Amino acid sequence: MNFDLTDEMNMLKDMAYKFAQKEFPPVSLEADREEHYTPEIFKKAAENGLVGAWIPEEYGGAGVGFLGLALITEQLSRVDMGLGLNIVAGSFGCEAIYFYGTEEQKKKWLVPVCAGEMVSAGAFTEPNAGTDAAGYRTRAVRDGNEWVINGQKMFITNGTVADFFVTQCITSPEQKKHNQFSQIVIPSDAKGITRTKIRGKMGIRASDTAEISFEDVRVPVENMVGKEGAGFYQLMHFFDTTRSMVAAQGLGLAEACLEASIRYARERTAFGQPLGNFQLTQAKLTEMAIRVESLRGLVYRTAWLMDEGRPDYTLSAMAKYWAGQTAVFAANAAVEIHGGYGYIDEYPVQKFYRDAKILELYEGTKEAEIMTIGRVLMSR
Repeated sequence: MNFDLTDEMNMLKDMAYKFAQKEFPPVSLEADREEHYTPEIFKKAAENGLVGAWIPEEYGGAGVGFLGLALITEQLSRVDMGLGLNIVAGSFGCEAIYFYGTEEQKKKWLVPVCAGEMVSAGAFTEPNAGTDAAGYRTRAVRDGNEWVINGQKMFITNGTVADFFVTQCITSPEQKKHNQFSQIVIPSDAKGITRTKIRGKMGIRASDTAEISFEDVRVPVENMVGKEGAGFYQLMHFFDTTRSMVAAQGLGLAEACLEASIRYARERTAFGQPLGNFQLTQAKLTEMAIRVESLRGLVYRTAWLMDEGRPDYTLSAMAKYWAGQTAVFAANAAVEIHGGYGYIDEYPVQKFYRDAKILELYEGTKEAEIMTIGRVLMSR
């Protein structure tokens, strides 16, 4: 059993971190304050092979697999999770196209995304249905050689900047609940689409989030991804796959919290000695470090197993759950260690605190992960 990363993966890890250190700090504060998406950084990232890096080279990606994606995500999130999300989620939704799409679809949509010429989005969540994916109500009705789509989507990452949406729709309402859905690619320039940017988010404010409305939107029938009626199962596979990326976000953010806290504990003095000399401070740092290392094992193993063709989706749910718990704990501890300075934007930990909470919410709430894991345990 070898826990060491290959030289290639270590180089990828270092490159991603150096890219983030160079490109993120000059725009991080303004992007957070103004809720500003950063297309220029996305394009630079694509030039460096960081966009859609998990996608095989034949479709324009770097071919580093899901472990490579986890490493990239971790390192970008160490610097700024929101800006990092713009890069790793630039191919969001492409997972469905890669696993279930035709060769023509893969070449049409994956290649330009990896090149930084397009941004993709997964249009899944709806105003009245999030975790309850079987409760989605967006409809697609076939009319000759076209699908006519009507409905609303909510909290869509890349919503106002995406060039196309992989959209979850009801296409077979006469079928049983889980067999009603299909996934359809909808170009963002199709007539009948209204995109409204969501402002006032607690965290990841540089990431674009939007509400999408489809009103009699028409797309060719060949834009369906995978089989008709298989959309629900494709979506579950999508979430199982992307949870390792979200878990890697939590890992990177928690690492950043720990690193910032150690620096501050060394520099700040209280009662005539460094803050880090006090056992209460050391206890917080120790707990953060233990959680980070346990999370690292879950994230790396989950991603590695997917690349090995032996995915463990229960482990993926565990990684996602523990990432949220770890990031929230670490961010809270970091603010406490920084004291009053942790509450102002002179130090980054207040932003870490705001960014962390989303990790317990998107790509499956922590409660949903508990249900997933619990069902498996009870079935043994």
